[in-house]
Amino acid sequence: MKRHERMNALLELLGERGRLDVEEAATSLEVSAATMRRDMDALAEQQLLKRTRGGAVLSSVTYDLPIRYKHGHHSAQKHAVAEAAAAMAGPGDVVGLSGGTTTTEIARALATRPEFAEAAPHDRLTIVTNSLNIAYELAVRPQIKIVLTGGVAHSRSFELTGPFSEMVLRQLALDIAFIGVNGIDAEWGGTVHDEAEATTNRLMAERAARAVVVADSTKLGLRCFARVGGADVFGTLVTDTDMAEAARQEFTELGMRVVTASPPEPGS
Repeated sequence: MKRHERMNALLELLGERGRLDVEEAATSLEVSAATMRRDMDALAEQQLLKRTRGGAVLSSVTYDLPIRYKHGHHSAQKHAVAEAAAAMAGPGDVVGLSGGTTTTEIARALATRPEFAEAAPHDRLTIVTNSLNIAYELAVRPQIKIVLTGGVAHSRSFELTGPFSEMVLRQLALDIAFIGVNGIDAEWGGTVHDEAEATTNRLMAERAARAVVVADSTKLGLRCFARVGGADVFGTLVTDTDMAEAARQEFTELGMRVVTASPPEPGS
């Protein structure tokens, strides 16, 4: 396991348990105690955790990984979900993208589709996003028009939220919106860690003719702090084939279309 992957895993483990000691974390991640101390010290310097005597605790009550640490986590599932979602957009569409690692993968998939790269001006994509990193990545793609909503930047997710973002979204009509979430279940629908992000993401979905919630299967059954919406907002859920059949049935009974994408086989 590479160091950034190990530090990512450490933060995930700490997010689940709230507190870890060095020996416990070292055993879980199969490294030496000395290596774990160095990792904890490095993350403490970035204010992502607080060191305690013999271990570490979360640096804040509301836990969310900075987006740069999420890339690569469950990447095969995210890539499969992104490819399936990107296939739903057509030439000339106005596409909404919230922030997040899965939606960033969707942006990359859209940017590399040959039919969009070679499209006539009237068939070019317009992407509306409140994500700084998505706008940054796509700004160099001349075949795509980028509209950034404006707003207040969230330091962990790089999403723009608040009145400025909402004011812009209310003036726009989207053909399709892809909204990423931190958790989703049939009862509550999609949820995220931050209430401002939930409000902005819901509004983006409501401005779209088709609203799609995207989440890899590790997020199924999870419920986070703030609700974005369920079948009242989203017509489609795109996830991966590790979704349990019982969960699929719960969503379809609510009237949602469920699309499951197959990650590539290891080594393929």
